[in-house]
Amino acid sequence: MSTSTPHTRRRGGLRAALVAASAGALLVPVATLPATAAEEAEVDCSTVPWMDTSLSAEARAAALLDASTQEQIYRWLVEQPANSPQQTTFGGVTYPEQVPCTPTVVYTDGPDGIRFQDGVTAFPATLALAASFDLDLAELKGAAQADEAFDKGKNVILGPGIASGRTPLSGRTPEYLGEDAVLSGLMAAAGVIGIEEGNDPDKAVLADLKHYVANEQETDRSRSSSNLDERTLREIYSLPFEIAIDRSDPSSVMCSYNQINGVYACENPVLEDVLKDDVGFDGYVVSDFGAVHSTAASLNAGMDQELNRPRYFTPALLDAALDAGEITQERVEEAAMRVVVAYIDGGLFDHPLADEPVADASTPEHKAIALEMAQSGSVLLTNDGTLPLAEDTTVALIGPTAALDPDADVDAGTVCALPWRFSGGTTLTCEDMVAPLDAFTDRGVDVVFDDGSDLAAAAETAAAADVAIVFGYKTNGEFSDPADLALMGDGDALIEAVAAANDETVVVLTTGTAVEMPWVDDVSAILEMWYPGEVFGPALASLVYGDVSPSGRLPMTFPASIEDGPLLTEEQYPGITDEDGIRQVDYTEGLEVGYRWWEANDVEPLFEFGHGLTYSEFDYSKLQVTPTEHKGSNDLRVRFRLTNTGDATATEVAQVYLELPATADEPSKRLAGWARVTLDPGEHQNVQVTFTAEDLEDLHLLEYYDTDAGGWVTPTGTFTVHVGGSVDTVLTDTFTEK
Repeated sequence: MSTSTPHTRRRGGLRAALVAASAGALLVPVATLPATAAEEAEVDCSTVPWMDTSLSAEARAAALLDASTQEQIYRWLVEQPANSPQQTTFGGVTYPEQVPCTPTVVYTDGPDGIRFQDGVTAFPATLALAASFDLDLAELKGAAQADEAFDKGKNVILGPGIASGRTPLSGRTPEYLGEDAVLSGLMAAAGVIGIEEGNDPDKAVLADLKHYVANEQETDRSRSSSNLDERTLREIYSLPFEIAIDRSDPSSVMCSYNQINGVYACENPVLEDVLKDDVGFDGYVVSDFGAVHSTAASLNAGMDQELNRPRYFTPALLDAALDAGEITQERVEEAAMRVVVAYIDGGLFDHPLADEPVADASTPEHKAIALEMAQSGSVLLTNDGTLPLAEDTTVALIGPTAALDPDADVDAGTVCALPWRFSGGTTLTCEDMVAPLDAFTDRGVDVVFDDGSDLAAAAETAAAADVAIVFGYKTNGEFSDPADLALMGDGDALIEAVAAANDETVVVLTTGTAVEMPWVDDVSAILEMWYPGEVFGPALASLVYGDVSPSGRLPMTFPASIEDGPLLTEEQYPGITDEDGIRQVDYTEGLEVGYRWWEANDVEPLFEFGHGLTYSEFDYSKLQVTPTEHKGSNDLRVRFRLTNTGDATATEVAQVYLELPATADEPSKRLAGWARVTLDPGEHQNVQVTFTAEDLEDLHLLEYYDTDAGGWVTPTGTFTVHVGGSVDTVLTDTFTEK
């Protein structure tokens, strides 16, 4: 409890202006409201103005804050007091009860699914969703996840997550959406729309876009500084957030652990100057857990809510900062206003959580979405014709992750979802997981299993089958970065032994990032499934037997070796710790992130960004870009013919890249858009990818960030359009911008 002098709240300013602009808004004096929980039980919530649904969210929030004491306003600035209105003590800090008729709000972590909870769907990893390049699927998944969250008594999802794939050694790579700003931004936007708009309208759930910004490693994440120039910040690291915000309007954004150029993200001016003022984000900024290091600096920089319990935004510290003139009452009230408006606008006030959670929130429809994610997100990296398999093929499944074994240290459940350090398990409970062995057995396949613990025995098992499917795995997640890109469990040796014994060897990878493949030329096919969720077995069986033709594409570049790039110095990664104990991480590669580095340096990766095979082949032809002389307010149309020249119905992800004029000084062409096209054998389609004026503006497709001009600039001259099935494109055309 604060022991400093109480502050007199000022009426007027932002809240009064919002109320005045909303006809019919009613300000209720504090004295007329009940002060205790017992009195609140007698309140008719239809009589308080913040529950009047005929008013705007801003007017309702303004009325609530005008009816609040100073410390009731303070409650909104910290997660626990904001979200548990009748509770008064949090971590030893005491507040008065909140004004009546405010909702219980429960945050849940969950870029991949509703974490640490039974009775929910174990969806594949977020990286698998990115590999689908399917915006509709991302929206469906977000909606399903929101329904499950609400049924489980949770109404704010901390996700989707965005990073920029600066290094494949980043531990949380599987939580994110790949290395390209347009792909990440649009996929995240689709997820937010699904969470906030696509679910049951009576189940109000908010999304929190995280982690802003330049949060690209787990090594010393709380004591490291991402040191980068303004152009790189805007074009690589902030842009995917900007795209997601423009296209979906998430309720909140989470500031990250790291410093940016020596200032912690949650007290960095980038929150106010870039995120709120320039990008135009009008929701609230919430910290990551333990990412706050100050009171006045954080509040003034634009952070609105401290996650978890009060530490730096306690009433005592806020009062002291006000007394010292370090913060203003207007800024306190603006922060509270942002939180309350988001809660009201998102439906949390009008659609309260049920008294008891649902035992099983997963549904057949949700499981079908998980299956489609695993199928569409799995990437066929190589195939010499071994896949798809014939039904009468005898199959050996080799490796511990092919089966469920509760007595084993590693089994199929190990790779269902991201690992979680504190439990020794995974972020999702995966209670309904179906392993490959079970799915193949249920299919009636002539199948045998070997856990791979004895290489000689595994080779003997492989030799006795028509086809050997060998499983390699790598687990990485929050709290640490992997030391290398090698498979775990001596996986390389297992694959080499199996491949030596059977010429028809298929490798199935379940990894959270790129892995090195010293055996790549010795196997018949490689299928990357990431962390496939509870549908691991059914998804794999449907893919290898050709029920579904693979259509996933790599959302990140796979290097042949970590020594090949892209970060080649210790100063770049993991950084060098200074005398103050802060790891200084120098982003000297600038714009050369992900495929842009490989393109700019003319280095051949193991598998390029956007790569993915299917059970057919596609031919691209007749590219035409119109208009040939473009003006910024016009649509830009990219037309080409796509023909299925193979023998199977399949889906191609046709990708469009734009190369700016040389004066823009960009390192490479950049992904601008794509189209998922399904064609029967011999069928062709005239595909058109249209970039509207809004697309060109929101995604900055024709622009680069000019630090001298302090904004995005469209260069004049010749632009080159590249089209193909990956960043290694096959068609080009040009247009000019005047």
